[in-house]
Amino acid sequence: MATTPETAGNEGDRSAARRAARAHVRDKRTRLSVVFGERIAQWSITIGGLMVIIAVVGIMVFLVRVAVPLFAPGEITRTLTHSLPAQEVAWVNADEWQTTAIRVSADGRASAFHVPTGRLLFTSELDFDGLRATAVAGTLQRNQVIFGFEDGTVRFGEVGFEVTTTAERNAPSAREALHDRDFYFDRRIFSKVLTGDYRTIRPFAEFQDPVAISEHAIVAIDYRASGSVERPRFSFITVDAVGIARVSVTTVQRNLMTGQETLRTTTSELPELPQLPEGTVVTAVLLSAGGDRAIIATGAGMIYRYDVRDANQPVLAEQRRVFADGVAVTALNFLNGEQALVVGSDRGDVDVFFRLLREGATTTDGRELVRARVHEPQGAAIVEITPSQRDKSLVTRDADGGVWIRHSTADRVLFQFERSGTARADAVTMMFPRADGALLVADDGTADVWSFEPRHSAATLRTLFGRVWYEGYDAPTWAWQSTAATDDFEPKYSLVPLIFGTLKATVYAMLFAVPIALMGAIYTSEFVHRSVRATVKPVMEMMESLPTVVLGFLAALVLAPFVEEWIAAVLLAFFALPVGLMLGAFLWQMLPAQLALRLDGVPKFALMFVTIGLAAAFAYRVGPIFELVLFDGDFKAWVNGDFGTGTPFMFLILIPLSYLAVSFVFYRQVGHVFRDRMRSLDRPAAGRLDFVRYIAFFGAALVLAYAVASFLTLLGFDPRGGVIDTYAQRNALVVGFVMGFAIIPNIYTLAEDALNSVPAHLRAGSLACGATPWQTAMWVILPTAASGVFSAVMIGMGRAVGETMIVVMATGNTPILDWNIFAGLRTLSANIAVELPEAVKDGTNYRVLFLCALTLFIMTFVINTFAELIRQRFRKRAFQL
Repeated sequence: MATTPETAGNEGDRSAARRAARAHVRDKRTRLSVVFGERIAQWSITIGGLMVIIAVVGIMVFLVRVAVPLFAPGEITRTLTHSLPAQEVAWVNADEWQTTAIRVSADGRASAFHVPTGRLLFTSELDFDGLRATAVAGTLQRNQVIFGFEDGTVRFGEVGFEVTTTAERNAPSAREALHDRDFYFDRRIFSKVLTGDYRTIRPFAEFQDPVAISEHAIVAIDYRASGSVERPRFSFITVDAVGIARVSVTTVQRNLMTGQETLRTTTSELPELPQLPEGTVVTAVLLSAGGDRAIIATGAGMIYRYDVRDANQPVLAEQRRVFADGVAVTALNFLNGEQALVVGSDRGDVDVFFRLLREGATTTDGRELVRARVHEPQGAAIVEITPSQRDKSLVTRDADGGVWIRHSTADRVLFQFERSGTARADAVTMMFPRADGALLVADDGTADVWSFEPRHSAATLRTLFGRVWYEGYDAPTWAWQSTAATDDFEPKYSLVPLIFGTLKATVYAMLFAVPIALMGAIYTSEFVHRSVRATVKPVMEMMESLPTVVLGFLAALVLAPFVEEWIAAVLLAFFALPVGLMLGAFLWQMLPAQLALRLDGVPKFALMFVTIGLAAAFAYRVGPIFELVLFDGDFKAWVNGDFGTGTPFMFLILIPLSYLAVSFVFYRQVGHVFRDRMRSLDRPAAGRLDFVRYIAFFGAALVLAYAVASFLTLLGFDPRGGVIDTYAQRNALVVGFVMGFAIIPNIYTLAEDALNSVPAHLRAGSLACGATPWQTAMWVILPTAASGVFSAVMIGMGRAVGETMIVVMATGNTPILDWNIFAGLRTLSANIAVELPEAVKDGTNYRVLFLCALTLFIMTFVINTFAELIRQRFRKRAFQL
C-alpha cells in the first residue's frame, strides 16, 4: 500500500502518542530505598523482639540463680581431732574465730590450747581450796560461769578471752609460729588479719571467793548474769544433795577507788517437789534471765515450773510429764532468747516447749508448757543440749557419741557427727559463737573440732510456704518478720503473707477500677459526642503518666487521714454517687426530646459532673447523721466490736443485691406489661413512670436488705472479724482508691480502643433491627470486643500486682493474713523495695527477697498465660460473628 503524506503524518502522530504514553507510565518496580527500609524495619523488629525475650529469660535466670542457693545444704569445711593431755572437763569455751579454747576441770585446773593445731598453750591451777565442783553452769555466751561445790558453796568466775589489736611493728619478735596465721607468746595468741596487724587473744580463767548456799553438796545448778558493769547482778538456782532447791540473787558492789568487790546474796527456798519415786534424781535445772521462772527436771520424766517473780514467795506454777511413763528427762536448756524450752530424753527425743497463755489452764499463772515442735529423735539418750549464741540452732549430744547440729525453727538436722575417742567418756560440747562450728572436749584428752558453713539454715520450703510455730505465737502460722532490734530474734521468712497481701491489694484495686474504667469506656465509645470523646480520652491517657510515688505520697499524707476522719461519709458516697447518677438519668429522661437533643454533648457531660459533685456534697453533709443512725455515732468503735451488731453493715452490703432481686422478680412477673405501658407514653411521661418504678424498687430493696440482715444477725452471723475489722489509718480501702485510680487509665484506654474497633456494620445492623444503643452496646459491641476488653482488664491487673510505691507508702506495710478492708498489708514488690537496701549481700534475707521477686515473676507469668488462653477463646467467638 502506497504511503501518502497524510497517512505518514497520522502514523507519526500515533508513534509520538505511544512514546508519550510510555513516558507517563509509572515504574511499578519497588525502589531500593523502600526495600532497604523494609528490611531494616523487619530486622529491627525481629531483633527487638528477640532481645525482649532474651531479657525476660535472663531476668528469670538471674532470679533463679540468686534464689536457688537458699535450698542448698550446709557444707562441712573442716574436721579436726586433737589428743590433749587427759583432764577432767567441767567447762569449755572458745573464741569466735576458732583460734583458742580453754577448758576448766572440776578440781580447778585450767588449760588453753590452739584450736587449729591442738597445741597445748599453758596450764594453770585455780584455788578451789582443795574442793571439787559437783555442778557447773554458765551463761549463753559461756564467758561467765558458776561452779557448785561439795561443801554447798558456789563460786562465780569468768572463763573467756581478752581480745586486743597489736600493730605489726609492736608484735614481739620472739613469738612462736603455730601455723601460717597464728603465733604464740606469753600466753597470748597473735592472729594475723588482712591489714597486716595482729588480733591478740589472751585466754583467762578467774574465780571469785566462795558464797555459802547450802550445807550439802550442790548437785544441779543454773546461772544468769545481768545488771551493769559497775553493779553486776547474778541469779542462780541450786539443788543440793538432799533435794532442796533454792533461787539466789547476788549483787556485786565494786569500790571505784580500790577496786574491791563486795558480794551480797539473798536466797529463797523453792516449795518442795511433790513426792518423788524412790531413787528419782534431779537431772537438770534452769533459770530464766530475768530470774522470774525456774524449771526442774527429774529422772521420772517430770518437769516442775516455778513462778519466782516474788522471790520471797516462790510458787510451784506447773508440773507435767513431758514424755511417756518410764521415759526420763536427761537434758534441758533454753534456745537463744529463752522463749523455747528444749527437752531431751533417755530414748533420744528432742522436743521444744513454749510457755503460753491458755484458757482454762490449771496453773497458777495461767500459762502452760505446750509442745510446739518434735524434732527428729537421735536414737540414744540425750546427755547435753547446747544452744547457739547467734540464732535458733543447737547442738545435741547423745550417750553413744553422736553430735547433731540442728535448727529448731526450720525443724531440720544440719549436720551429724560422731565423736572420736571413748564414746562413754564424759565430755563438754559447745557451739562456736558464730554458729559456724562445734567443739567437743572429753576427759580422756580428745578434742573434736567441726567447722561448717550452715548457709541458710532457717530457709526451707516449710518455713517459706508452710505454717511454722514461732516463739511467742499461740499456734502455727504464716508470718514475715526478717529483722528485729535484739539478737535473740527468731527470723520469720514466710512468703504467704506477702503473696496474700499482693492479691489483696490487687483485688480491692480491681474492684474499684474495673467497673469505673469499663463503664467509662462503654460510655465514651457508644454514647458521648465525638467532641467529648476527643477530649476525654487524651485526658485519661495523660492520667497514666502520673508518677505513682506522687500518688502514694498523696494517699499516705492526704487521703488516708481524710478517709479516717470522714469514714462514714466515704461509705455513704459509695451509695450516694450511683444513686445520684441514676436520679440524674431519670430526670434527663423527663426532659422534652428537643431540649435533650440541644443539651446533648458537652452540656450533658458537664451536668454529669455537677451531679457527681452534688452527690459528694450530700455524702459529706449527711455522713455524720448516717454514722449516728447506723453506727451509734462512732464507726471505728463499732467496727472494732465495742458495741452493736453486724446488721447495719450487712444492710448496706445487701442493698444492691436486694435491688437486683426485686428487679428480677418484677420483670419476671409483670415486665412485659410494664414495657408495653412505657411504649405507649411519650418521652416525659415514660420518664416519670420509670422514675416511680425506680423509687419503688429502691424502697423495696431497702426493706428486703434490712430484713435479710436482721435474719442473718439472728443466726449469729457478724461480718466484723472478717472483711471488716479493726480500723487502721493506712489500709486496703485507701490502697484500693489510689491504686485503682492509677490503673483506671490502662484499662479504660485499651478497652475503649477495643470497643471502637468493632466493625460499624454490626452496630448499624443492631440499631436497624430496633435495638436501643444500650442494648447494642451490651449485647453486640461488648461481646464482639470481649477479647480486647479482657486483655485491658488483665493488663490493669498486671499493673496492680507489680505496683510498688503506692503500697509502700499507703498500706502501713503490715504483713498480715487478713481480708479486713480496713487493715494494712504488705505486697511482694513493697517488701523488696523496703528491705533490699538493708539486706546483707548473699545473706538469707537477701536471697529470700530475690525469691520474692521470682515468686512475683511466676505469679505474673501464670496470670498472663491464663489470661491469654481466655482471650484467645473470646477471639474465636468474635470471629464467628
